[in-house]
Amino acid sequence: MARDYAARCPGSPGGNAWMVTAVIILTAQGLAKPSSCCFYSWSPPLPSLALLSLGCWGVIAQKVRVEQELEAYPTESVDLRCEFVDGGSLTKLTQVSWIWEPVDGQRDNIAVYHPIYGQSFPNMAFRDRVVFLHNDLKIPSIRINDLRMSDAGRYTCEYATYPSGNEQGTTTLIMLAKPKNSARAVTVQAGSKSVVVAQCEGADGKPAATIKWLASVGGNHSTTTTNGPDGTVTVRSEYRLVPTVADNGREVTCLVDQRTQDRPWTEVLKLSVEYPPIVTIDGYDNNWYVGRSDAVLFCLAKANPEPTTITWTTASGSLPDTVVVEHNKLTVRKVDDAVNTTFTCEVKNKHGASRKTLTTFVIEEKREPVRDPQTGVVVGGIFGMLIFIAVVIGIVFLIRKYQQGTEGPPKHKPPPPVKAGSSTEMLNKPSEPPTATEIVPLSPGDVYYEPTGGEPVTILDEEATEALNGGAPPVLNKDAADGHHGNESSNHGPSSANIPRGESFVSTPMYV
Repeated sequence: MARDYAARCPGSPGGNAWMVTAVIILTAQGLAKPSSCCFYSWSPPLPSLALLSLGCWGVIAQKVRVEQELEAYPTESVDLRCEFVDGGSLTKLTQVSWIWEPVDGQRDNIAVYHPIYGQSFPNMAFRDRVVFLHNDLKIPSIRINDLRMSDAGRYTCEYATYPSGNEQGTTTLIMLAKPKNSARAVTVQAGSKSVVVAQCEGADGKPAATIKWLASVGGNHSTTTTNGPDGTVTVRSEYRLVPTVADNGREVTCLVDQRTQDRPWTEVLKLSVEYPPIVTIDGYDNNWYVGRSDAVLFCLAKANPEPTTITWTTASGSLPDTVVVEHNKLTVRKVDDAVNTTFTCEVKNKHGASRKTLTTFVIEEKREPVRDPQTGVVVGGIFGMLIFIAVVIGIVFLIRKYQQGTEGPPKHKPPPPVKAGSSTEMLNKPSEPPTATEIVPLSPGDVYYEPTGGEPVTILDEEATEALNGGAPPVLNKDAADGHHGNESSNHGPSSANIPRGESFVSTPMYV
């Protein structure tokens, strides 16, 4: 590197040696580029290399200013800018060239500008598509029109200068291409092997596209990539599964994502699975009685593609005279013994034929319609619910009635209390206004009975009734009572007869 630098910088041998040493030191410090050269006149060696390096700063700052990277699309235009930054040196610009490098090792001049000889476009591929934006050697920017994918590569703006030699700057042009996206469903036949049921493609894109699938049918996919001659890439993806009748009409979604797209491209596909007809006969109600009119049968077929023919026959081959066929509909105008037979419906499409048979029975009399078992279940459930609700209400009613009976008044009559003295006196005693009662302590020999309540005394027995009517209640002899009870009276303390009337609600004891 140092030898190349010395060869490009003329001067005396001693001066070149000093310059080589200075450039090596400056390069190690990142202050100079080996491609730069100091234009100077010889002088004796300076005592310091730092002073020598100061004389080279103007030339070291010289460079070609370009953009490092650009992106463009086919059929569009792109401007490649270039500017020579002088830095105040005495460098002379001779001419400028644009060199295209599509691949490493290949260099083609596509545009040349000389201040005296003018412009030149030596490459035939760019001759009609490249123009200089300025007729100025210091700003030799160019424009490339009608871009092609093959125009991608490195573009170098190279100056021929004096006395420093060539100066250059390189711009990398990246060509982008939006992929041509497409997707389609592949018609297949139901079977037991895995086959391709959908395809998705992102063709001629740069960079390569990415393909994903969204599906609920349980298949898998595979992807292949193909490089084009112009640098584009085509990506293809296939979705596979074992097709069944149930897969017909189901949806899968293809998503294509690529750098040039704002959002992923999507396409929803409906699978197309073909299969032979699946036939059923509908309309028979087990009530074909003699004389019934317009009994109908329908031949229903599920197929892909649609059925091409539908044929009605009987076990004997031909249809009875009372039968009329209209496409898939068979009508018996009047039921008789002739339709007591087996009907066959045959349906065909390109994948084969399928048939279904139905035996009809003619009865003498009309049958009442049989209730649907499901209807009976529903009705029985309703009745059961009503019975359950009634039972619950009855139980609640009985519980409440029992509670009311236990909380009511007693059913028996309690024994009436009887006060000492005449009941007549109690009735004839005038009522006196309430007076204040003075509480006096009891003497040791007195007995106090505390009333248990403020309710009036009710006399219900027969003897008390006679007392109320003016009679006197029977009074037992005190001596007889004492003799009857013996020592018991002595154990009970003072007799109730000693308590003044009106001071106690306890009735006189009665002896039997």
